[in-house]
Amino acid sequence: MRADPIPLLVAYLRSIPEIPQSAVTGTLVGRSVGETTVYLMHSGGYRSTRDRADRMYVVYDVYGASPAEAGDLAYTVREYLLEQLPGQSLGGLLVLDVREEDAPKWHPDMQSLEAAYTGEVSVYLVTDD
Repeated sequence: MRADPIPLLVAYLRSIPEIPQSAVTGTLVGRSVGETTVYLMHSGGYRSTRDRADRMYVVYDVYGASPAEAGDLAYTVREYLLEQLPGQSLGGLLVLDVREEDAPKWHPDMQSLEAAYTGEVSVYLVTDD
């Protein structure tokens, strides 16, 4: 795989009505403290050359106006990534499976002290040809 799949995952989560479309991003540039945000970042992985498959680790940080809002949104993101994303075709990539590496947990931002939850999944991808 030669492309960064984060923009594809951002587009996928933005398509879900339960998740505020403007909140999902692959960057924190331009974000203000207190804005509801779902931030996706690639945190590692590996390529299995024999099977031509990629395993990508994705951390999702969810910021909200309150711990309740951030937690609710984090568990909604988790549900869609784990239960709805497998089997989806995203921009020429087929999502074979998604596994949970770390369930969402309370993780307030150390600088701003705003409410935040963080979780991590591994996404198994192959080229959709």
